[in-house]
Amino acid sequence: MMSALRRRPVAAGAVLAVAVLGLPGAAAAQSADAPAGTPDATPSAQTAEKAPGAGKQRNDERHGPGTKKPGKKKPGKKKPGKKKPGKKTGPGEILGSEPSSFQYTPGVPTPTKAWKITYRSTSADGRPNAVSGTVIVPDDGRTTPRPLITYAVGTVGLGDKCAPSAGFPGGTTAEAPLVNAALVRGYAVVVTDYEGLGTPGDHTYMVAKAQATAVLDAARAAQRHPEAAKYGVAKEAPVGIMGYSQGGGASAKAAEMAATYAPELKVKGTASGGVPADLAKVADSLEGGDSAGYLLMSAVGQDAANPALKLDKYLNDEGRKLAEVVRNECVGTVLEAGRGKTIEDVTTSNPLDQPDWKQAIAEQFIGGEQPSAPTFVYHGDADETIPYAVGQKLRADWCAKGNAVQWTTFAGQSHVGTAIQGNGPALEWLGQRFADQPASGNCGT
Repeated sequence: MMSALRRRPVAAGAVLAVAVLGLPGAAAAQSADAPAGTPDATPSAQTAEKAPGAGKQRNDERHGPGTKKPGKKKPGKKKPGKKKPGKKTGPGEILGSEPSSFQYTPGVPTPTKAWKITYRSTSADGRPNAVSGTVIVPDDGRTTPRPLITYAVGTVGLGDKCAPSAGFPGGTTAEAPLVNAALVRGYAVVVTDYEGLGTPGDHTYMVAKAQATAVLDAARAAQRHPEAAKYGVAKEAPVGIMGYSQGGGASAKAAEMAATYAPELKVKGTASGGVPADLAKVADSLEGGDSAGYLLMSAVGQDAANPALKLDKYLNDEGRKLAEVVRNECVGTVLEAGRGKTIEDVTTSNPLDQPDWKQAIAEQFIGGEQPSAPTFVYHGDADETIPYAVGQKLRADWCAKGNAVQWTTFAGQSHVGTAIQGNGPALEWLGQRFADQPASGNCGT
């Protein structure tokens, strides 16, 4: 079973090196993403939310409880008294589920079971929302409780067709080889699509709380999935949180929020790499460079979470055209379109000079709260996308608060290089946490 999952490692590595995290040069790989109309990317009739690709609603129009099923009214007069409340769904409640499949590279089936799910989560402002994702388990005969990793992917884009769940069946999701590395260890994995990526509304890209709740509620949903339960996905099982780049930010914020937002989860540790813990510093590094498209992606994400920011009033014609590309395409296309752009190129005035935008960006800072479980934080010292100093500062902040941080530097490694090189050590570290080995970290070194 292990050997079957490990088949064709060279092909998987090639896919990852070209496409992972949408670095420059990934446009060709991104064009292979599954289209929004792919059957596996479309929710079943069980899903309680509008189907992806059926038109985007504003994020402030799509929150609220799931749709009630129609039913026959009983004859006769209603008795006076209090009305019975409708069934309410809390965070992690499964709203819809359908069978899916998982390939880590095109044309290579894996001995796994997978389900695309839609589940209840929480937006950045505390309102209920619906998020999609994928639950994947090794089909290895195990029925006893097994560790669960809730995995947060790096940047794929804001278009629904870019969602991880859309690419897993055909092996085109860039980080599928990294997910597969967890599956071959016998772990169950749940991968969130994040808010607005595969569900109505714009994706709240780089909005820390919205990403973190999606990650934590994905774990809750996986542990409530009746089919996954037959393969050892259980509420009493240990949970690990993991992610890199955008997923590094999502997983790191989830580590800070886990104890208060999802205290029932048995979180043993979090592995976060290439973490964009300070968006202001990341923006300074990206502007005018090859990866400048990330800036407008982040601006669209902030505006999606908080429409009062009114991004559109700051954009010029070029900015509005690029914003449409951002909202509908995958990351490779966005980076090509935004290459070399400065904020001045796409705006009539800089929104980042305004108090409300400064406040919105400041609220995405990661490092202000102590994670409740040990952490593994890693960064390449040649990272050209997220400054190495940003990762160092996160380590220092968490160490100062008493967290057991295991910090690892990947010397000479770029952003994508560290994603590949760091995945194995991160999984090894999580395995030690699942085995209840002590974690002291290396804050003193």
